[in-house]
Amino acid sequence: MSDMPESRRGVLYGIAAYSMWGLFPLYWPLLKPSSALEILAHRMAWSLVAVVAILAVRRHWSWIREIARTPRKIGLLALAALIITVNWGVYIYAVNTGHVVESALGYFINPLVSVLFGVFLLKERLRPLQWAAVGLGAAAVVVLTLDYGRLPWIAMVLAASFGTYGLVKKTAQVGAAESMAVETLVLLLPALGYLGYLTQQGTGTFGSAGAGHALLLAGAGVITAVPLICFSAAAIRVPLTTIGLLQYIAPVLQFLCGVFVAHEVMPPSRWAGFAIVWLALSVFTYDSLRTARAAQAARRAERLEPAAA
Repeated sequence: MSDMPESRRGVLYGIAAYSMWGLFPLYWPLLKPSSALEILAHRMAWSLVAVVAILAVRRHWSWIREIARTPRKIGLLALAALIITVNWGVYIYAVNTGHVVESALGYFINPLVSVLFGVFLLKERLRPLQWAAVGLGAAAVVVLTLDYGRLPWIAMVLAASFGTYGLVKKTAQVGAAESMAVETLVLLLPALGYLGYLTQQGTGTFGSAGAGHALLLAGAGVITAVPLICFSAAAIRVPLTTIGLLQYIAPVLQFLCGVFVAHEVMPPSRWAGFAIVWLALSVFTYDSLRTARAAQAARRAERLEPAAA
């Protein structure tokens, strides 16, 4: 892999990251009979262990002093920790209660939610096709609300929390492993406190459900940290447009897990709602690629102008 071009290596890292995230629905059911909250607490605690181990291998600790001197970054990462806790908890609950397809919907519409954040929080202007994509996404939510007989709250919470998490992380400007170390450190005491409470009540499953189950719970930290590191490696090697295309791997795999592995019911009305979502994402992706190509052509023209003169 050392002779491979950096761009191709970045694409492979991205595919690995999003594929692992997409296959998460196969992992969380293995942790039963643990409850969603117990799994979440273990994920918080073991993620810190995994990230610290990665940082130790890299011998990368100089960032601690820099962050310690920046209370604003610490505050942003603490906020990010709270937001990702909501995201993780709802996702684990969704997968282990038979709502894998709805959780996939959340990550399908996440790019559209991020666009809305750009409009309302960052005062960005949308292009006509972006407005069309957002409108189609809203129509899909209406169709799926009628299908479910309720607002698809799992999808909405996952999309909103992950979009907000990304916005906060972008503002903090801290590396992936470093920020996760701080976030999981913030979450460590609540996680250990809850696990201690379960142990005291005799309802905790770590150790009582066998060594294999205990290893799977501890593995939650590894499967959280590894795709994040792969994503970080991809992000520094490939353009954002490529990352934008790769991100659809995860919800596609989640959707396939829900339909073909968990055998969740998909009535025609639900297929129609998802078809509208996919149409919205097609419009959004087409517009993003067209804009990126136009910007690239403009930069190329600017570089050629001095040479021509």
